[in-house]
Amino acid sequence: MKRILVPTDFSSQAENALKVAAELALKHGSEIYLLHSLEMPLSIGRGADPSNLPESLFFIKLAEKNFSELLEKPYLQEIDVHEAIGHDEIYNDISNTVEKNNIDLVIMGSHGASGFKEMFIGSNTEKVVRTSTIPVLVIKNAHASFEINDFVFATDFSEECRWSFNEAQKFAKNAGAKMHLLFVNTPSDFKTTLEANEIMKNFVSGMGAENYTLNIYNDTSIEKGILQFAKDTKAQLIGMSTHGRKGISHFFNGSVSEDLVNHANMPVITFRIQ
Repeated sequence: MKRILVPTDFSSQAENALKVAAELALKHGSEIYLLHSLEMPLSIGRGADPSNLPESLFFIKLAEKNFSELLEKPYLQEIDVHEAIGHDEIYNDISNTVEKNNIDLVIMGSHGASGFKEMFIGSNTEKVVRTSTIPVLVIKNAHASFEINDFVFATDFSEECRWSFNEAQKFAKNAGAKMHLLFVNTPSDFKTTLEANEIMKNFVSGMGAENYTLNIYNDTSIEKGILQFAKDTKAQLIGMSTHGRKGISHFFNGSVSEDLVNHANMPVITFRIQ
């Protein structure tokens, strides 16, 4: 976790994410890359080079002013911070920055419960989560201290999730957290306890997993099961896999995504299925 990207619109929610990034950066000796994507007026038009248009100068200068003020924050003084201004859609700017700078983790803020709903249903952040090739950590609230002791990783334990599970293991180990692997049993796709245990044990076999538990939770829907289990275990983080261009898989599908992230009063981290 040597390079952390934090997209910012200079809102308080974005700063919540930046503070978490700063805490992780101090802990792991990481650098932070701050990225602001300009939202140009329609009169400027897409496809033009914003740096050559006089109308864009105001927005560029404003972003530079906001960067300058942000970099004076006490919690950033001992961290190497690189700032950049993007001129494309935010998810394209993020993708380009990730590739150019070999970013390890993206940390983004949200606007609370209603923000989660807006964010994951056809919005910029949903696109970032869906298209990102690296883990994306979404921060919902301000954190006096970002301590992750219990990390719920919900999965269907399919073969395609092995790579993302391995990445989740690395994150949990770096955070010093116990990982609670979760299989949610629903009426529409019911598995007996024997079947579910066999699926989970086969999945973790040979994966070198450490400091984890295997858990089956019965509920009427996947999202309700994840939320209730996370609440019961007093977890500080929920993790899951995403399918990239195919959309958010399994746990972020139709009403599942809306219900889950709209009601999760904790950070959510996603890992891309390879």
